[in-house]
Amino acid sequence: MQAKMQMSASAKSSLAQLLKNYRKFQLSLSPQQNLLFGFFSYSLVGWVLLCMPWAQSVQTSWVDNLFVAVSAISTTGLSTVSVADNYTIFGEFIVLLLIQIGGIGYMTFTSFVLLARKSDLTHWHQRVLNAEFALPRGFEIQDFLRSVILFTLIVEALGAILFFIFFMQEGLSAQHALWSSIFHSVSSFCTAGFSLYNNSFEGYVGHFGINMLITFLSILGSIGFIVVTDVWQQIRKNTLGITYTSRVILNVTGLLMLLGTIWIYFFESSIQDHPHRLLISFFQSMSALTTVGYNSYSIGILGQSVLLMLIFLMFIGASPSGTGGGLKTTTLTALTAFVWSQIRNQKEISFFGKKIPQERLKVASAAFILYAFLLFFATLLMSTTERLPIHQLFFEATSAIGTVGLSMGITAQLSTYGKVILVFIMFAGRLGLLTLGIAMMAQKGSSVHAKKEVDLAL
Repeated sequence: MQAKMQMSASAKSSLAQLLKNYRKFQLSLSPQQNLLFGFFSYSLVGWVLLCMPWAQSVQTSWVDNLFVAVSAISTTGLSTVSVADNYTIFGEFIVLLLIQIGGIGYMTFTSFVLLARKSDLTHWHQRVLNAEFALPRGFEIQDFLRSVILFTLIVEALGAILFFIFFMQEGLSAQHALWSSIFHSVSSFCTAGFSLYNNSFEGYVGHFGINMLITFLSILGSIGFIVVTDVWQQIRKNTLGITYTSRVILNVTGLLMLLGTIWIYFFESSIQDHPHRLLISFFQSMSALTTVGYNSYSIGILGQSVLLMLIFLMFIGASPSGTGGGLKTTTLTALTAFVWSQIRNQKEISFFGKKIPQERLKVASAAFILYAFLLFFATLLMSTTERLPIHQLFFEATSAIGTVGLSMGITAQLSTYGKVILVFIMFAGRLGLLTLGIAMMAQKGSSVHAKKEVDLAL
């Protein structure tokens, strides 16, 4: 008995020392390196769990499991295998858990647990959270986190209830409808685009309720928690007006979504006589811009001009501090304002009557160059490893780096090399190319982007 107690004490001591060393390791990393390490760790754990026999209905290769795990944590939605056919309920639950973690952010849940226990966030927590969320001036990180978690739970629960009603009306069994409702509600809000249906939502192309529910959830996720928190604060304080960042996000998102809808409606020949032409046009424009990645119509048969419009929307993507990916609408705003000022030979760069700081323009320019370079380089590499048309490879790469999930149907046909290339750019797209670059290359002690409290979040 005494020997067992000694062994137990020794094990506890070893565990305590291990945790102490791990904590020391975390503290030695910069905020950006912590984010890189955190998302990498979750990807690795998800990959290992999906490789377990009890997670698979059909034997699935290591690279396909890796692809699905990274696609889920990056909230992309591209998949080389069928989630419904290849994985058990346990496997699907792992995918869903990765989507949720990827959607709300690496540090959000653990930080919320601390706040729920009425513990203050440490300086380390706040530094990492400030690196993960680009908050404009005036936002308190603790209040912001509470809003993120509560809003996520409320919206996803409401979405699941409405999905359940629609699926039951469509004749699904109660058990199937319940799991499908929870899965698609979380996937929609986190703009992940993973579906338990092999043809996404093509089977519900004319179902107005399901189309609008996905739209509602995806837009709420993609416009970012900044807007949600801002609007909620305005309601609570009974004040008029919202912050500059929120106004930019809402206006630019609405304008781009309208542009995409009009373009698809008038220039996609295959839907000219379709009874749900307008609904298809709006849904696919919304899906590309919010980066939710669902499709109600086959992407593979769309015309070239519409594909280019979708590529543009996927490249721009959602808004900062939300669940979507892409370059971000606010980055597009900053770059557009800069170009417009140069054309008009103006020294001051402004948008909506507000001056944009030089620091924001530098960040926007760097982000655009990095995204464009990585997209070009990934497509170039895939053109050497795959025997597929270049426009299909470019579409797939754009979908991956923007964490969208729309595909022309070639994902499963990719070679191992092609899949690994997409794995890397999906991960980079979720983490953020600037964050990835700083984590890998910034000098120790550098204060670059240590805090992102500015008028216009990027």
